[in-house]
Amino acid sequence: MAKSPEEMAASMIANMKKNTGKTLEQWVAIATKSGEEKHGAIVKFLKADHAMTHGFANLVAHKTLKSDAGSAGGGDALVTAQYAGPKANLKPIYDSVIKAVSALGKDVEVSPKKTYVSLRRNKQFALVQPSTKTRVDLGLNLKDAPAKGRLEKSGSFNAMVSHRVRLEKPGDVDKDVKAWLKKAYAES
Repeated sequence: MAKSPEEMAASMIANMKKNTGKTLEQWVAIATKSGEEKHGAIVKFLKADHAMTHGFANLVAHKTLKSDAGSAGGGDALVTAQYAGPKANLKPIYDSVIKAVSALGKDVEVSPKKTYVSLRRNKQFALVQPSTKTRVDLGLNLKDAPAKGRLEKSGSFNAMVSHRVRLEKPGDVDKDVKAWLKKAYAES
C-alpha cells in the first residue's frame, strides 16, 4: 500500500544520515547558509553542489523553508493561510474542487503545502493553487492529453503538473473539469 506523504517524509528523515552522510538538521543548516531563499533554488543547490538526490533535496528545501504541512502547523492552517485576506473570496472555488475530488475515491489524499494543495493517490495527480486575487489554478497530470480550450499546457505555471485549468468561480468546476480530474486520478 502506498505511504502517505507524511509517512514517506518520516522514512526519508530516518534514513537521511545513512543515505546522505548528514542529518536533516545538518542539511537544513547547509541550505540556510547557502543564502538561497526559494524552494527550487535550494533543491538545485543541493543537487549540484552536494550530489543529493531530488527526493532528499526536495525534503530539505521544504524543511528549510518550513513549507511542508508538518513544519507549518498542519494542513488546515496552510489552507486557511492560502485563502486569507485578498484571496478569501476564492475559497468556494477550492471547496468545489475538493468536493469533486472527494467523489473520485476514498484513496484521495489532500496534502496542503505552503502555497498550494497537492491531490494524491499513488502519486500526485493534481494540485490546487490560489494564483491571483481573482483566480485559482488547477494543475493536472494528464499523460499525452492535448491542450485544448480551457485545458492548457502547464508551461511555467508549475513543473509538477502537465496541464492547467484557470478557475474564476465555483461553477467553473464543471463536467469538463470533473472529467479531467477523473482521468488524472485514474492515471495516478
